[in-house]
Amino acid sequence: MLCLGKPASMRSSLFLSSGFPSSSLRTLPCSIDGCGLKVSNVPKCRHTFLEYKIDWRAYPGWSATYNDDGILRFIDSLWDSGERKHFSSPPFVTLPSCQTQIVTNVVASSPLDDEDCVVAVKFLGPQLSFFRPNSSEWTNVRIENPCFYSSQVIFSKKDGMFRIPGSGGHLIGSWDLHTHKQTPPKIQRLRLRNLPERTKTQRELLESCCTSVFLVESQSTDETFLVKWYRKTLRKIRRTKGVMVFRLDHKGNAIYTQDIGDLYIFLSQDDIYCEPAAEAMYHLDQRPNYIQVLDDDWFFCINLASGGLEVCRWRMKSLSSST
Repeated sequence: MLCLGKPASMRSSLFLSSGFPSSSLRTLPCSIDGCGLKVSNVPKCRHTFLEYKIDWRAYPGWSATYNDDGILRFIDSLWDSGERKHFSSPPFVTLPSCQTQIVTNVVASSPLDDEDCVVAVKFLGPQLSFFRPNSSEWTNVRIENPCFYSSQVIFSKKDGMFRIPGSGGHLIGSWDLHTHKQTPPKIQRLRLRNLPERTKTQRELLESCCTSVFLVESQSTDETFLVKWYRKTLRKIRRTKGVMVFRLDHKGNAIYTQDIGDLYIFLSQDDIYCEPAAEAMYHLDQRPNYIQVLDDDWFFCINLASGGLEVCRWRMKSLSSST
C-alpha cells in the first residue's frame, strides 16, 4: 500500500494507452468530465496524442504531452495571470525484463501542484513506477504475479494507497512506495459471494467474452466496487455484452450486487468513476443503479437490476438507439 501524508481532495486519474512510436507532439484540449491522461493512437498517423482531463468542478484543468523520449510534460491549461504552471516527469527507467513503451494507465493521488501528490504509471507487464512532481527520479517496482500485468492501477482515497486488481477479480495488490524494496506487496485475496444463477445461454455468452476487471470507489457512500466488463469480438470488433458489480467489504468478500442505490457508474477503456446519479451531469442516461459504458463510438446503458446482461446501445454521434 502507498500511504500518503495528506488525503486526496479530488478524483485524479490519468489514463494512457500507447502502441506505436511518435515523432512529434500534439496536445489535445480538455473536453470531458473526469480527469485522465490518455494517449490515443490513430492508424496511419505518426503522432501520439495525450490528454490530461480533469474535473473542472473540483480543480482547474491540465494538459499534457508525451512522446518517445519517455517524458510526461504537464501544463496548466487554465490560468488567470502570471506564468503558466508546468512541470515534466523524469524520463522513464526500464527495469530488467520489463518494457516502458506501452502504458496501461496512469493515476495521480491528488492535484498535480499539491506538494504531496504522487503519480503512478502502470506499464503493460511487470513494471509499476512512481514519481512526485517535485522529484527528479522514479521509484520503480517489479510486480512478480502475472495476474496484475494487464490491470490498471487506481488510487484509493479511502485507504490512501495505490491498488491493482488481478485479472479474474480474485486478488488485489497494494504497494508501499516507502518500503517496497524491503517488503513484498500486500496481496488481498477476494472471495466472490452471492453469485447469480445463470441460464446455460447466459453462461456460454459470458464464457465467450473477454473480461476486464476494474476497481472504483464511491466517495459519497464510502464504498468500493469491483466491476467485471464482458466484451465479445464479432467481425473483428469488440462490443460490450454485460457487466457484473461486486461490493467489497473489509473482510475480503466481493459480494455480487444488482443494487448500488442512487449511484451511477461510468466505464470506458480509459476511465471509470462512480457518483450519485443526480450529480452525473455530463453523460447521457444518468440513471441510478445503472452503468453507462463508452465502448469505442458506442454508448451502452446497462440496468444492474436486470442482472447486468440487458444492454441498450446507441452511437455516440447519431444517438440512435438499438439493442
